[in-house]
Amino acid sequence: MNFFNKDTKQNNNQEIWIEQLSIDTSDWFEVFSACLGKMIAIQTACSQQVVKGQDWDIDFSEGEIFFGEEGYPLQFIGSESASSDTWLWGWENINGFPESIIEAATYINEIGERWDLEPLTTANFELDDTFNGHNLSIVMCGLMDGYCYYRGPHAGGAIFVAFSHVPDSVFAPVDIHKFISITKQCMEQFYIDHKIFVEGFLLWNHTEYEWNHQTLIAHFEQDLKIEFEQADDFLRIRSMNVVL
Repeated sequence: MNFFNKDTKQNNNQEIWIEQLSIDTSDWFEVFSACLGKMIAIQTACSQQVVKGQDWDIDFSEGEIFFGEEGYPLQFIGSESASSDTWLWGWENINGFPESIIEAATYINEIGERWDLEPLTTANFELDDTFNGHNLSIVMCGLMDGYCYYRGPHAGGAIFVAFSHVPDSVFAPVDIHKFISITKQCMEQFYIDHKIFVEGFLLWNHTEYEWNHQTLIAHFEQDLKIEFEQADDFLRIRSMNVVL
């Protein structure tokens, strides 16, 4: 059985959504920044609506992950090894999984080849704060539509899987208050290009916006004014205010 989401499966030459942004897709920092807001919003909703703190189980022979009694079709992303402190992409397929559950990882590998984005094309490498299962899963699922991801710890490390067929509400746009909250959270927790982060988050959220010099106005139910300032080689958020 093929569990790869047919709505997500694309020709390698089709445009990926972040290609609508003016970013360098061969630069991990820029690609990660563009994907992060979308995936934090999705992962937060998924945790609240699907995982809900329940026990998890995986059946690779059937290609499903379970939270409590509910099962969801999965795609194998990759694994972290605790003994060697390394990452291994699922498309390398040393476990001999059916091709049907590594199709998404293989697709992302092809995108990496197209963009010359080395972290998506190198099968095995050491883990660090930049390249780890969470950040790699954020980019893989962020580049596609309809996927959440889950980290499953085990004695030897952890596996990461993407899964689909969750409620549509998991992928629903966020309101202005959630947008501000997630943006502040990501600014505190991650080293990112703030301009690319905001534009990527707004693009996924289907929120129109406009620029006036270094100020962005995002049109939620109320307008959100985001002022930027130059910091090193990128723009950093200086302030965010709801326009009353």
